[in-house]
Amino acid sequence: MSHGERFVFITEWYDPNASLFRRYELLYYPGDGSVEMHDVKNHRTFLKRTQYEGLRLQDLFPGNKVTIFSRQLALLDYGDQYTARRLGSRKERTLALIKPDAVAKAGEIIETIQDAGFTITKLKMMTLSRKEATDFHADHQSKPLYNELIQFLSSGPVVAMELLRDDAICEWKRLLGPTNPEAARTEAPGCIRALYGTDAIRNAAHGPNTFASAAREMELFFPSTGVCGPANTARFSDCTCGIVKPHAVSAGLLGKMLVAIRDAGFEISAMQMFNMDRANVEEFYEVYKGVVSEYKDMVTELCAGPCVALEIQQKDPAKTFRELCGPADPEIARHLRPGTLRAVFGKTKTQNAVHCTDLPEDGLLEVQYFFKILDN
Repeated sequence: MSHGERFVFITEWYDPNASLFRRYELLYYPGDGSVEMHDVKNHRTFLKRTQYEGLRLQDLFPGNKVTIFSRQLALLDYGDQYTARRLGSRKERTLALIKPDAVAKAGEIIETIQDAGFTITKLKMMTLSRKEATDFHADHQSKPLYNELIQFLSSGPVVAMELLRDDAICEWKRLLGPTNPEAARTEAPGCIRALYGTDAIRNAAHGPNTFASAAREMELFFPSTGVCGPANTARFSDCTCGIVKPHAVSAGLLGKMLVAIRDAGFEISAMQMFNMDRANVEEFYEVYKGVVSEYKDMVTELCAGPCVALEIQQKDPAKTFRELCGPADPEIARHLRPGTLRAVFGKTKTQNAVHCTDLPEDGLLEVQYFFKILDN
């Protein structure tokens, strides 16, 4: 990458004061991490070239949202041929499915996925009906283990993800390893199926083989038509809400945090990635308005990129999960409670890795907000 290189994107920002969408050309200079913005309609500079720390090249792709100086921009398209050719030519999306036998190891598998350079653009823990499992395995009907396969896939929760990176389909298959875990342990001992699979059916995870099957399978789990895909796994009882914040998701910490939560004795009974818009975040954080001085920064952080909402279950979950999260300020947490999530994964009082429900009686309400209202 040459020092003078620049990439151009067409972006859109919703201006709440004028109630309209404004379109900008966003220029990104990877050499020094600076950005520049031009107002498309008025043909004038909106933001002079300025260094901006919170942006990474891997976050810049059509369909994603990025936040620059508190403005949430939707990336619509590449802005010139050079950018499209350099960044878009080999980018692929594929489906990653963690099967019922390996959901308990979802944290480790997600960590492996993120360490391998994939961006997780969608994620949802779901349960498949027999019909949904049948639709998914439509091309396996003639195989001898077909019924057992359907039975197994609909026997418990699965975690479906959309993954993005160069050559994603082929690279995800390589990370998975051979279909049979026995063979995988011999041929590719570090692969996901070698580590977490049991047999040819209970082999931890799945990935499509071709571009066409990837598109078909992603449409089953994450329909583009506005209809709901398979149901989420939220139970709405004895629960509290946790949210892995956007800065922690984009830094590749989701897997590690899920492992830490599980190892502390909590069950993650539902999990889903959301791209929150400002209005939703303000509604969700309303109780903090006028109460905490960081309210505005908290709102900006939660809509800065994808976050992952969790339904967490354990005895008296709200109190005990809050203890695991630790003090709101990571600096204080590192001094007083060094083993807590915010001490280990937090950066600042706003970017403190995780949101947890403050009041026990609000746990269910917050879970419902994500898994009943936003999911629909």
